[in-house]
Amino acid sequence: MSTPVKARSLNDWLVLLEGLNMAHIELGLTRMQTVAERLNLLSLPSYVITVGGTNGKGTTCALLEAMLSAGGVSVGVYSSPHLVDYRERVRIKGHSPAAAHFCAAFAEVEAARGDIALTYFEFTTLAALWLFRDAAPEVVLLEVGLGGRLDATNVVASDQSVITTIALDHTDWLGDNRESVGFEKAGIFRAANAAVCGDAKPPASLLAYAEQLATPLYCTGRDYQWQVQGDAWSFRGLGLDLEQLPLPSLPVMNAATALATLALSPFTLSKEAILTGLSQAQLNGRLQQLSPNLWIDVAHNAESATYLATQLSKLKGERRCIAVVGMLKDKDIAASLAPLQPLVDTWYLASLAGPRGASASELAGYQAGGEFDSVIAALTAAQHHADEHDMIIVFGSFFTVADVLAHFQRL
Repeated sequence: MSTPVKARSLNDWLVLLEGLNMAHIELGLTRMQTVAERLNLLSLPSYVITVGGTNGKGTTCALLEAMLSAGGVSVGVYSSPHLVDYRERVRIKGHSPAAAHFCAAFAEVEAARGDIALTYFEFTTLAALWLFRDAAPEVVLLEVGLGGRLDATNVVASDQSVITTIALDHTDWLGDNRESVGFEKAGIFRAANAAVCGDAKPPASLLAYAEQLATPLYCTGRDYQWQVQGDAWSFRGLGLDLEQLPLPSLPVMNAATALATLALSPFTLSKEAILTGLSQAQLNGRLQQLSPNLWIDVAHNAESATYLATQLSKLKGERRCIAVVGMLKDKDIAASLAPLQPLVDTWYLASLAGPRGASASELAGYQAGGEFDSVIAALTAAQHHADEHDMIIVFGSFFTVADVLAHFQRL
């Protein structure tokens, strides 16, 4: 007999949701819209900014959150996936809600859906929207899960849209070319509501969709410019002219996208708030340093791996670089490993569990290295053979990084 709804713990709910078999459900927003309407979630009492793109969604949200918060604006953030704790997916005023609040939200969604089948992401997105409606922060940042046009977050009436970058990923769902991907990402645009694109070469499909909807679209390089100058950077355009900005720990291109988004919003921040936010913004799993010689990064496609390689080349110097990598088999493994191959001296290949996980032997088909049955086994071996002058980078998937973070928490 199943646990009564009101008696379920957060773990009970997550086990239930993760056990759902959604293989028969087709893509589309009809189910999501129906349940959201029942819960009065199609429009939130907050200023909503929806953030899509191939890479940089989470970091752009983190930068927006940090700058707005530094300016005294209350912010809610929805992001995915989480790394260690499910509650990471929702932040309100800098903190994740208590487990009991998540349980209350899940119970409301369960009661409202009736006999409508929902995917894990649809169910949990509705719960997040319920939490935001209940807390009513001034701004809600919604990170798109997959694509945009058919993503569960797209049922919400948003006030602004952001596209970070357009690259190939999830090709089975979004298409195998940038024009197809661009069209799917542009699905979050709204007529007459401002949108920002941080991709230097947006595909024609994205530009055409914005024109068709009469969406005012502001693009990097055309409507605003940014430039790194030594250990600082500058931003110009959209009414802002900022010099000597501190380099954030997150990618500068995403910081520029975030600044452009703020410039088009109704929130006016002081330069002090902007500087504070840029200096304080951080996000777990993005070139995060765990020890003097160990870094982790969620890079899992060609674009993010290229950026990681650029950053590692600055850190490496004369040191030996050791890589621990675990990936999902539905990613472009060859293209994701290629940018790091000139930098890495020794490879430790880890199998990822689950039906989507690539085995170490599958990775070895693209890059020779030691083969291990888990990320932690590979990391342990790498640490054993590394000396104090070496650097170790763990990358390839959110799951890979999550395993390492959970391991460090246990220690």
